[in-house]
Amino acid sequence: MPQTNPFHSLVPRKMTDSELARSIRLNIEAELDAINLYAAHIDATDNEDAKAILQHVMDEEREHAALFWELIARLDPEQAAHAKEAVEKYRLITSGASHEAVEAVGKEGAEPAAAADVTPQKRLTVGSLRR
Repeated sequence: MPQTNPFHSLVPRKMTDSELARSIRLNIEAELDAINLYAAHIDATDNEDAKAILQHVMDEEREHAALFWELIARLDPEQAAHAKEAVEKYRLITSGASHEAVEAVGKEGAEPAAAADVTPQKRLTVGSLRR
């Protein structure tokens, strides 16, 4: 798959943190592509030696992707802020918070949603049907 060259318009100089973050995002893309490729190869074979090697290499790519995400959080403060908000939004969404509470995360003047503000969705389970 063709990728945009992150250096195509740069003059011979050191990159700014913003430019480096852009380049690191392409590195993340490559790591994720490799993870998906190795997973497909694992699914496509019964050769246990090949599966073991592919799994090992795939786990390395996962670590690389995670390290790159940590680097981006330090290079791009806006990205880091979105990542922090995403953790809170995930918590609210999965605990059944209202759309308004989720969308208020990160907004100026908005109060953080406390656990008590989150009304869990009622879900039927086998255990709840026995009562």
